[in-house]
Amino acid sequence: MEILGRERRRCWTEAERLEIVAAVGVNGETLSRVARRYDVSRAQIYNWRHAFKKRGQLPASSSAIFLPVDIVPSPPQAAAAFEEPILSPSVVELCFSQGRRLRFDSGIESATLMRLIRSVEGA
Repeated sequence: MEILGRERRRCWTEAERLEIVAAVGVNGETLSRVARRYDVSRAQIYNWRHAFKKRGQLPASSSAIFLPVDIVPSPPQAAAAFEEPILSPSVVELCFSQGRRLRFDSGIESATLMRLIRSVEGA
């Protein structure tokens, strides 16, 4: 076997790395598509993202948004006879776009709640 030439190793600047990492998720871009577009391995993007997070240089996610929350008292049981029964005295209801609603107990674990929210938003 004969080796011709030297191995080509690219040297990415910090600005280029940050641009590549930040491109993931913009307009629905997946990590795999960004990696193919820049001809970089997915593992390399994960490593860069981890390093940026560790140094506090990763920009805030554009997908995270704050929504207004209204806290209203529960209706009297007689007036709510036709509605769904309240499962717990501390039920929280999130209203999403397109009329979707998610009701859950305030004692729910955060990881479970995040999975539920992603499921409702993705439906």
